[in-house]
Amino acid sequence: MSDSPRHDPTRQDDDTPYYDHPTGGWGSLEGVTKIFGASRSSPAAMKVLARQNKPGGMMCTSCAWAKPAKPHTFEFCENGAKATLWEMDRRRAGRDFFASHTLSELKAWNDRDLEQQGRLTEPLRYDAASDRYLPVGWDEAFADIGGRLKAMDPKEAVFYSSGHAGLEASYLYALFARAMGHQNLPQSSNMCHETTSVNLLKFIGTPVGTCTLEDFDHCDAIFFFGQNTGTNSPRFLHTLKDAVDRGCRIVTFNPIRERGLISFADPQNPAQMTVAKPTRISEKYFQVRPGGDVAVMAGMIKCVLAAEDAAPGTVLDHDFIAEHTTGVEAAMDAIRAADWGEIERHSGLTRAMIEDAAEVYLSAKNVIGIYGMGLTQHVDGWLNLGMLCNLLMLRGHIGRLGAGISPVRGHSNVQGQRTIGVGEKSSHMPADKLRELFGIEPPTEEGMNAVHASEALLEGRVKALISLGGNLVRALPDRERMEAAWPTMDLTVNIATKLNRSHLVPGKVGYLLPCLGRTDEDIQGGTAQAVSMEDSLSHIYGSVGRADPPSEQVKSEVAIVAGIAAATLPPNPRLKWREWTADYGLVRDLIAATFPDQFARFNERLFEPGGFYRGNPAREREWKTESGKAEFTTPTTLSSLGETPEGAEVVTLVTLRSNDQFNTTIYGLSDRLRGLNDRQVVLINHDEIARLGLQEGQTVTLVSAVSDGVDRRVGGLKVTAYDLPPLCVAGYYPELNPLVPLSYHEKNSQTPAYKGAPVRIVAD
Repeated sequence: MSDSPRHDPTRQDDDTPYYDHPTGGWGSLEGVTKIFGASRSSPAAMKVLARQNKPGGMMCTSCAWAKPAKPHTFEFCENGAKATLWEMDRRRAGRDFFASHTLSELKAWNDRDLEQQGRLTEPLRYDAASDRYLPVGWDEAFADIGGRLKAMDPKEAVFYSSGHAGLEASYLYALFARAMGHQNLPQSSNMCHETTSVNLLKFIGTPVGTCTLEDFDHCDAIFFFGQNTGTNSPRFLHTLKDAVDRGCRIVTFNPIRERGLISFADPQNPAQMTVAKPTRISEKYFQVRPGGDVAVMAGMIKCVLAAEDAAPGTVLDHDFIAEHTTGVEAAMDAIRAADWGEIERHSGLTRAMIEDAAEVYLSAKNVIGIYGMGLTQHVDGWLNLGMLCNLLMLRGHIGRLGAGISPVRGHSNVQGQRTIGVGEKSSHMPADKLRELFGIEPPTEEGMNAVHASEALLEGRVKALISLGGNLVRALPDRERMEAAWPTMDLTVNIATKLNRSHLVPGKVGYLLPCLGRTDEDIQGGTAQAVSMEDSLSHIYGSVGRADPPSEQVKSEVAIVAGIAAATLPPNPRLKWREWTADYGLVRDLIAATFPDQFARFNERLFEPGGFYRGNPAREREWKTESGKAEFTTPTTLSSLGETPEGAEVVTLVTLRSNDQFNTTIYGLSDRLRGLNDRQVVLINHDEIARLGLQEGQTVTLVSAVSDGVDRRVGGLKVTAYDLPPLCVAGYYPELNPLVPLSYHEKNSQTPAYKGAPVRIVAD
């Protein structure tokens, strides 16, 4: 039960800030207009937006939500438009800018101001004597980088990739690493959905979700856990609106009342933009405590089992369970034994609330389970996913039309990069195909993910870091320790479109190499090239940039990866870096040859409306697990927070992204959809403020409550009353990343526990 007298998990606390308008609508249009002015985008941006997420157009650089075969007139959302406008910035961070500013000076700037300097225009090398980046030629840069990589043990190099690069550059990157002799290929998935990649594979035999867009036309109920659609994947709201309009019931569990899952006004619907009421998205919305999703699902399953006991043989899908699953008896025995009082305590919800949610589940023929990082970024995130699979499998809601499990990925190609080999495991890229196609003997030793690479860096075992996009210093946990260790590396290479914080901490030799963005026209060999990416629902799309590049010296990601690889590796007639750079279709042929079951006829299907589906065995009820069946999970606890420090002053920190933000990119300092205008805040409910002896507006410091000998703190945060469950606080990512230790992560995947870290509050 909730121990906070003012907190009602089913309704808004009107005495705290919130956005009282629907998501979308005029607020969305205003938000896009504001960014268009702030970014000074090219006039051509409107033409790019008109073709965005449509066959033959540019695929959004923001979220990875699916692109329908029959697109809307404007198939982009507020966040997608912001990402496009931000990339098409007319401002330039050229040699004059870097001549005017030392890196020491730039470190005092905030993240937003760094990116607002505009697009990078030429390759740069760090000069320690002047503490500045100086121009360098591409051939000289490639030769120097290649020479330094050749001189070191391959296992001392780390090749990181954000989720931005297309499948073509990503495939060559993964091939380059293995040809060099290592599999140190951490990726942005390591910080968000790696819990899915590792644990869903164990439970149902696939590292990705099982749904397609078609399922949302046939589902009767959708359950959301820890996903903020309005901020992270707004185009999904159109799908949800259509589902609600035909009678689908939506139930949401989230510590924060996010407007996107409460109310939506379709900006492309004239009636909703004028006189008609917005669409109510969630029929029921419960503010579960952080880590309490395990308890919620245990309670719901207890209700399902009780219904089965009352009417044997009519509730559970006994045929599915018997034919397709294993472990159900042990899992259900543990859940039957769970105490309702403990379920209420961990979830912060009453039994009646959980029974209300279970009623929706029991009344539905087809159920989809949706989740985001609120489920994956926990110490026991594996159990969150296991319990969600349990709930769905009891009534056969995996592997049939209108049902399934569906993580919503954040970055546009984060899933696709893993699909074609960017990952630290040998299983990510088949060794037999690498031998057959390229005559190389790939490494067999597993590589390092992001956390392992960070630990190795702190221990002095990483000598070089290549970053294909991203802002890794900002994205990692334990940021202050990581930022201090970064300059100890012999070599850092950042491939980027704009300046960010990671570029300000170069290694002993540091390069900043400008690359084309997805909006830019990419001409190679006299021909316009297309790149490709994969969405959250396992569909593949071609993308063509139309904008003028920021300068003639900016190279594509494919060209940069190929240029460094050619300068590093010994001659091999089968590694045709120059030819692959001139024709990306040849790279797609290699992807098809390496992964024939998923990418057959890749080039032929590149611009198929709605993307082409690469398949998913679990969707066909083929279980690629150790047992050959879908596996039920026996719960070991009712919370996913792990063993937390004791003490009345310890609270759970949940990190957030604003609607004016994409990953570490900050478009603006406000958060319209939460009614907030400041990022330097700590959000706490009224009763917690009183219990902890604080006052609204007071400035405080958050201190990590993990005892490992390291003092981690972030100060200058304003106490802001907000509608949250008891015993938790919230604040913004990446500003609060220093509070999360590298060691505080999901047990099986090492995903940082950004949604459930213990902290204390100290008055400044």
